[in-house]
Amino acid sequence: MRTRTLSLTVGAALAAGLLVPLASAPATAAPAKYADDFNGDGHRDYAYASYSAQGGGSVAVVYGTADGPGTTTKRISQASTGVPGADEADDMFGEVRAAADFDADGYGDLAVAATGEKGSHGVGQGAVTILWGSATGLATGTTLPNKNPDSYNAMGKDLATGDFNGDGKQDLALVNGAVTYVYRGPLTRSGTTGTVTKHDKTSSFYSTALIAGKVNGDGKTDLVIVGDVVTSSYIASDAWFLKGGSSSLTSGATLRLESETGNGGSADRGGDGVIADFDKDGYGDIAIGTALYSKHKGRLSVWSGSSSGPSGSTRITQSSSGMAGTPENYDEFGSSISAGDVNGDGYQDLAVGVRNEAIDGKESAGGVHVLKGRSSGLTGTGSQWFARNSAGVPGALESDDGFGGLVRLRDTNRDGYADLYISAGVGSLRLPGSAAGSTTAGVTSADELPIEAFLQP
Repeated sequence: MRTRTLSLTVGAALAAGLLVPLASAPATAAPAKYADDFNGDGHRDYAYASYSAQGGGSVAVVYGTADGPGTTTKRISQASTGVPGADEADDMFGEVRAAADFDADGYGDLAVAATGEKGSHGVGQGAVTILWGSATGLATGTTLPNKNPDSYNAMGKDLATGDFNGDGKQDLALVNGAVTYVYRGPLTRSGTTGTVTKHDKTSSFYSTALIAGKVNGDGKTDLVIVGDVVTSSYIASDAWFLKGGSSSLTSGATLRLESETGNGGSADRGGDGVIADFDKDGYGDIAIGTALYSKHKGRLSVWSGSSSGPSGSTRITQSSSGMAGTPENYDEFGSSISAGDVNGDGYQDLAVGVRNEAIDGKESAGGVHVLKGRSSGLTGTGSQWFARNSAGVPGALESDDGFGGLVRLRDTNRDGYADLYISAGVGSLRLPGSAAGSTTAGVTSADELPIEAFLQP
């Protein structure tokens, strides 16, 4: 599944030492149950971008326990033993990550991009390193071959994992120079991979983001490439569907996410996305938040899954029936989204951040909508709204709080309900899931762990 990193202040990261967790019992030689179980103990782990001594970046890892995150942090950088490269300023090692058991040894591995990496072709060439799981967690690494080396190509600008050809081996898709490449598994510690294929739609389409998941029910992972479309008369963003297949990914339909006249708009126009079954029909639906739609009011596009791939689409804004608030310029509705079953009814629900929502005269106070999955799909009906001035939410309503700048749904306590994690200012909150949905009853601070550590799903 796709994991896209949004910029967060790493000052909220744990300041714990570099203790390595105790080794767990060896995992079996079957693929890991959880892609992010890096030490094979049956508990999901947590990885996020952190600092490094020379400013090149690192991955901080907190290992999971039966009760959720543990209490020790291990940081891995390009200065760590067994990890290729060097810790150099502005490498941005760790800012983009995706987990999978790439060598099927029972331990989850982590693909880590260093988009600013300087190579033989110049500054910003980028690199992607696989950090390998083991009984003691993530350790040594292997750098993938760069199939499009050039300065400022930023290899690994986005990453997504899945079994795109249905052979039981995990593959890796990545953006490199505004083009998408898929590396077939198994990925090995010696650096060899399966076939690498290039996916480029048209000369005016520039890949910016990746979403992986199962849309048509055939068991193979499908891929959605979000990209900018630049012409002499307009600039837009599209979502391009590629169907998984035994030999190769097959080009499918395209959905226009937004468009504006002229060609002076910002790059990376496409938004955050996820694939989940919101109507429980057995097919994954594609949800994409496009924060800059209509002068940054923002919009959510839901592209319904079917046996033939994505079909009809639904658009949701803050003016949709049942939604709190009204669309205003620069609200950025859809700036972050995350899927999970918050009420345990078997339908996937969707959290949608509105990081710049103005409330009671407080600019960029921010808020979060939770849209409920049901047989008819996602709508605003019955949705929930949370902000600093919601009953039971701690903290004062303040300008520039950015409440909902990043949202994640994840069942960390294994009670069957996905908990809602919300970034807010320099900290974050956890709202428990329940049969009635997300609730402020039992709300707690989640400052001990940046919520970018919660890989989806």
